Amino acid sequence: MELSDGQKYGAIFGGAIVAAGLILATVVFPFWNLIREDVFEEVVILTNTDGTCYVETEDMVPKTIEDCAAQPGDTVMIKFGRDLAWAAIVEPGDG
Repeated sequence: MELSDGQKYGAIFGGAIVAAGLILATVVFPFWNLIREDVFEEVVILTNTDGTCYVETEDMVPKTIEDCAAQPGDTVMIKFGRDLAWAAIVEPGDG
């Protein structure tokens, strides 16, 4: 089976579009931007509403901590992804 000229050009055009898409995807939105740096910070619990604690961190993004037993005013160590709004309480030395 032989492809006509139109089919050959269409295949080349389609391949060029896929290649351009892959290049743009890696240059404009690199995969490694999805992998965030883990940050550890000592914070004070602001509120605890039905087991969900809220804290404020140095990056100025309020963090939500699920299944939290700490009380408002308690100082805890948390771990979170940079610029994300969720965190987890960790024991000092965990990592």
